[in-house]
Amino acid sequence: MSLRYRDLEASPGANGQVRVRFRLESRRRALSRQHIGWQIYDPATALFISEGEWSPLDVDLGPGESTGFELNIAMPPQDGPYRLYISPVDQEAGWSYSNGERFVIADVVVRDGNAEVGVIRETTLAALRRESFGRSLPRLFVEPFRAVWRSRQLIRSMVRRDILARYRGSFGDVLWTVLNPLLLMATYFFVFGVVLRTRFAGDASRFGFVLYFLAGMLPWLPFSEAVGRSPITILEHRNFVKKLVFPLETLPVNLVCSGLVTELFALAVFALFVLVARGSIPATAIWLPALLIPQLLFTLGLCWFLAALGAYVRDLGQVIGFVLTLWFFITPICYPDTSLPQAALPLLGKNPIYTLVRGYRAIFLEGHAPEFHSLWKLWVLAVAFAIAGYAWFDRLKRSFADVI
Repeated sequence: MSLRYRDLEASPGANGQVRVRFRLESRRRALSRQHIGWQIYDPATALFISEGEWSPLDVDLGPGESTGFELNIAMPPQDGPYRLYISPVDQEAGWSYSNGERFVIADVVVRDGNAEVGVIRETTLAALRRESFGRSLPRLFVEPFRAVWRSRQLIRSMVRRDILARYRGSFGDVLWTVLNPLLLMATYFFVFGVVLRTRFAGDASRFGFVLYFLAGMLPWLPFSEAVGRSPITILEHRNFVKKLVFPLETLPVNLVCSGLVTELFALAVFALFVLVARGSIPATAIWLPALLIPQLLFTLGLCWFLAALGAYVRDLGQVIGFVLTLWFFITPICYPDTSLPQAALPLLGKNPIYTLVRGYRAIFLEGHAPEFHSLWKLWVLAVAFAIAGYAWFDRLKRSFADVI
């Protein structure tokens, strides 16, 4: 850093102005043909508000030399908090603070046309970003779940409407919520179980294949349904984007909840199959919440990310359709993992859906708890995805109205 600011002072001036005094010191390089300028930002959102006239630097500063400045800055007439940025600026190189140099910030509050000056200090953009991240870190962990809880009534209503509207007017009506996953499962069973005669080592019978296959499909169905629809959900609900009071972050949540309803129906059918085939459901099924919660968090984080990106990239829906097809076939759902090359297994272990598939089969068919070393990694990944996905969505949603 080659700039320092000495003897910083800020005080209220007349007519809502702020008077700022300081000495600008050039430490390692000469300053010539520079100006001193100021900008006003919103401290909460870091959005630019206004910029003042540049004051020319009257003298050229050599290394170690300094000169004094006094600025009278007119604040906006509207009441509220503001943040002043004061920095040298060059007509060719631009603002020195944007190039990593130190600059002055002052927090000012305007009340009834009068300016009240708070803290004034020198800093850098990198330091401001670190401070902002430190303040927002607790919010990142809490806000995604608070947003879902705050809008729970709206989510329940929209999920119910989505499920009913999807099949309204058809002969099967809501029954298609059960028939759709069943027909899909039957199709894959016919191809892999009857035609290709795939068998799992845990149970080599044809009915055993059905159970292993259905156990693998249980986490895949809600995941693929929600993720496949997420890139177009903002475009489908573009009329909500213009409504300032509508919580847009609930739209991807609705997809995840709709997929959960599909899974619950499929889970009931699967439990019936296990009961008929084996006479009882293993007690290890109580581990289901330990798998279901990270499954929902991982799906939700991915849906938040894709929903926000899909508002800008219109081809994302078609790309995700291909990615999901590829994801399905590289995950051992309709075939045993022993069919894969041994060298692929370490990479396969990093697939969160495969971790879920093995967990579902373990608790429902093999009578033991999910593997702990995979389960804790799944929880960490799921929470990280949920937090990062919400932060991404929250950052981009302010511009949805401009691109839709």
